[in-house]
Amino acid sequence: MNIKRNIFSTMEPGKSKIPGSDAVFNIHDALENARKRMGKFFKGNQILGRKGAIGCVSLEISQRCNLDCSLCYLSESSAMVKDMPIEELFRRLDVVLNTYGPGTNVQVSGGEPTLRDKDELLAIVSYARKIGLNPALFTNGIKCSRKLLEELSEAGLSDVAFHVDLTQKRIGYDTEKELNELRLKLIEMARGLPLLVIFNTTVHETNFNEIPDLVRFFTINSDVVGMASFQLQADTGRGTLHQRPDPISLESVQDKVSKGAGSPLPWDTILVGHPKCHTYVPTLAVNGKAFGIIDDALIFSDFLKDFGNVTHDRREGPLKISWTYLKNSIKHPKWIIRALIYFIPRIWRIKEDIFSARGKIHKISFFIQNFMDENNLDSERIDACSFMVMTKEGPVSMCKHNASRDDFILQTIEYSDGDKRKLFHPLSSVNESKPVVIEAEILKN
Repeated sequence: MNIKRNIFSTMEPGKSKIPGSDAVFNIHDALENARKRMGKFFKGNQILGRKGAIGCVSLEISQRCNLDCSLCYLSESSAMVKDMPIEELFRRLDVVLNTYGPGTNVQVSGGEPTLRDKDELLAIVSYARKIGLNPALFTNGIKCSRKLLEELSEAGLSDVAFHVDLTQKRIGYDTEKELNELRLKLIEMARGLPLLVIFNTTVHETNFNEIPDLVRFFTINSDVVGMASFQLQADTGRGTLHQRPDPISLESVQDKVSKGAGSPLPWDTILVGHPKCHTYVPTLAVNGKAFGIIDDALIFSDFLKDFGNVTHDRREGPLKISWTYLKNSIKHPKWIIRALIYFIPRIWRIKEDIFSARGKIHKISFFIQNFMDENNLDSERIDACSFMVMTKEGPVSMCKHNASRDDFILQTIEYSDGDKRKLFHPLSSVNESKPVVIEAEILKN
């Protein structure tokens, strides 16, 4: 079943009305705030501050999980925390919009978000899309089904990110290669849906040397898989593994990914946030190999200056994305010649692989996330963070949030339910069926 729906695109930079509010959001202010946060790390090829005000924001809709990963970032209290009211989640989505603007990527996550009531999960995704955000589901896939993905897609889901790796201790799987059996099932589950399919892999000592084979697997399946993300082991949360071994670093994982791609990848061309936090490279997947043809930081910097306000849906293929920018090049005709001069030699270098693949070209991106240990936080990196978690007080760096998770998830929350004000206690008894109602007289005092 192929589901068709209108593809959302963000508004042009400038002033855009926030739905349901008298406030006016100014994208220029948000981008300026991002540039200030980046400080000395704001360079010409830095996406934050030019194409967006933030990389993504995580909205944790449940602290519960149906796995117990050896590198889990949840706290020991998480399993006892009740799901917060959906009204509070809607309010937090409003804060995302007011802070970073339309088109912001929101990770609907947890814990395991599919443990939330399905109707509420659909409502959360639908609301995020309605107010102009790009919602993505981050899940281990255990409770996922084709029907659920279809319903979420119809509700406005942009991406689905499946977390599958050896840290999850799934019975019957001893290597990442064996886990490919499960990954293939998830790939087929999502095939044909208008979703960007992502696979997340936590890198640790046991699977470190399997990264090249994983990259080859994702590249071969890039007709469905649009991104492969690798998260480096971090000493945080309730997991049983702690300090990462010396061989695992941002640079060593880059080398492993490049080895699997079949060619050196240009990791420093596109910057997203602090350079020690993560690296990102889009590639063309051809004949089982991945080629990073965006390899000139200066040209990419010039591109951001002229096309920073142009948006596209990242679920689209390379030809459609190219066409989007080609249409906008009418305003910048010099780029037509410049693009031809730039891309033709790079495409020519891989002509033999294109011929062997009978012209079949797909797009897949590789992303490496270098989380910090909870006892070794770098304030400079936190200030320039591109990956936030939405909390009661507002967005907080993911690493800072995980280092003090209980301080955020155990807070009592006051929220509105119609014309009533209520309190939500995260650790209240499971027998307590209703939140506490705050009387009007008490509120006045």
